Amino acid sequence: MAKKKSIRVDFVKSCTTYNKLNMIAKIAISGIENICKHLNLGNIYDVINGRFTIPSKRPSSKKSSSKRVAKCDTVFVAYRFCGHPTEEQSSDLNQNIGASRFMWNRMLSDYKLMWKMYGISIPMTPADYKDVSGLEWLNDRDSLALANVQLNLEKARSDYFAGERGAPKRKKKHQCKDSYTTNRVGKNIRIEDGGLRLPKINGLIKLSIHRPIKPDGTLKSVTVTHEPDGKWYFSILIEYPAEEVELSDGLQRFFAYGDVNVISGIGLDMSVPFLYIDSSGNKPSYELNGKEIKFMKQYRKLEKRIAKEQCRRSHMVKDSNNYSKQSEKIARLHVKAKHRREDFLHQIAVRLVRTYDVIAIEDLDIAAMKKALSLGKSVSDVGWGRFTTILEELCLKYGKILVRASRWYPSSKTCHHCGYKNDDLQLSDRVYVCPVCGNIMPRDKNAAINVLEEGLKILKENMLRPSVEGYSKPFLITTIA
Repeated sequence: MAKKKSIRVDFVKSCTTYNKLNMIAKIAISGIENICKHLNLGNIYDVINGRFTIPSKRPSSKKSSSKRVAKCDTVFVAYRFCGHPTEEQSSDLNQNIGASRFMWNRMLSDYKLMWKMYGISIPMTPADYKDVSGLEWLNDRDSLALANVQLNLEKARSDYFAGERGAPKRKKKHQCKDSYTTNRVGKNIRIEDGGLRLPKINGLIKLSIHRPIKPDGTLKSVTVTHEPDGKWYFSILIEYPAEEVELSDGLQRFFAYGDVNVISGIGLDMSVPFLYIDSSGNKPSYELNGKEIKFMKQYRKLEKRIAKEQCRRSHMVKDSNNYSKQSEKIARLHVKAKHRREDFLHQIAVRLVRTYDVIAIEDLDIAAMKKALSLGKSVSDVGWGRFTTILEELCLKYGKILVRASRWYPSSKTCHHCGYKNDDLQLSDRVYVCPVCGNIMPRDKNAAINVLEEGLKILKENMLRPSVEGYSKPFLITTIA
């Protein structure tokens, strides 16, 4: 430990005084630029020379009640294929993953060390480490992958200082996701002859291309992932020009006349055992191998099987051959559970987007729900957060509308029939009984109807009116509490 710390201190001290002052000057100029931008004073050099005017009113920092994303000039599509690298290629890929993990940990430690020693965090790049004694091996690794590590670390640190996330932590081997991302520069990444060429990897990596790749796109990056079951996956990100989406008859009439009654809409209320209950009182159905099954029931069976295999492994000698084989078996079951849940969420989302023009959901704070309701595992298992992300992507792709009602909207406590708000309603009350109008119905169905009505109200108040002939990549209306 002392030797490692000494190396890091030597690296920091090896920077010349000129480089240190240059870095500090860059930090100071960057800070002044941010202040000028925040106060709307103009260019930094105009400020230094005294050529600026103080605005009469500072721009308001208050967030608007809603935001609209009306058009997208381009769209990104990720194709994820299973790869079959050779032993030599697998070794090189694993070395790139290890180098990315090492760079993250090293840069994070040096940031903390410089802050402790000098009171500042001097920006660093992976190139600063390649000349350090003992780190020459970094020259043989993918430099673009290391550059992405730097960007990810800077993003993690900025999110931490902004109070949006926790502090970035070190990544331990076998306890973090084995992956790295490399970018396309020139022709360093190519898809040819049913395979993939990557920088610093010899030869063509064979891919199982199970669906055709749409032409006329620009390849942007590739993310390499080594799953716990030993399989390799390659996620290829391609940028395409946005295509016009033909609106349904209901949406065309809505944009022309502003009548929400002509569009087909559905409201979704999150339900822990079923994912959601819709405004018709229906639960999502899941088909596996041509048979309709209850997803959570099958998921719990798979969990019990994983627990059983883990119990068997606990009686084996650690690091023995049988222990390793059992660990691989457990890893395959975990991957199977993850893929099955992803398939379930995609099936449900695609069915909703193809059927309805407008989908209304609640803007829920999932992290707070896990803590407050003591339902952390159940909420995580149904995957509501991932489900809403898939809905957003599909709505943008197919020209449908996703509306988020405010998380403070009392959908469960309000009677959809007369509007009475029952503040005495408890979480254990599964049937809503209105003392005013006598309306009796399942609690989740009543909430889903309220979410739909609130979503249509937001839609009518905030929707822009594009041309009824079609438009480029639709609307995503989000109400912010």
